[in-house]
Amino acid sequence: QVQLVESGGGWVQPGGSLRLACTASGDIVSINLIRWHRQAPGKQSELVASITNGGIINYEDSVKGRFTISRDNAKNTVYLQMNNLKPEDTAVYYCENPYGSIGTRWGQGTQVTVSL
Repeated sequence: QVQLVESGGGWVQPGGSLRLACTASGDIVSINLIRWHRQAPGKQSELVASITNGGIINYEDSVKGRFTISRDNAKNTVYLQMNNLKPEDTAVYYCENPYGSIGTRWGQGTQVTVSL
């Protein structure tokens, strides 16, 4: 059973950077798609970025040019490098691995707070 654990969240001032990590307990070479979502208080969950094992990457429009998703299969980890952070990026960030036709795995989430 693969489990996902996020890390790297914290508090940062506007314009700052954080790097989130989503580490799988199993071998992520067999994991195709990993997505990063975020949910701010009182708002719906938002898909931020995704990456496949083949390197297909997608970003939500508001993070393009600021966020970079990458994966290191040797470390069983997918990263989300977040630069030029804004207060509206404040949210709990989750990684997700959909599998099969309806299966999905989620991490526990990591809080990102961007404020003065």
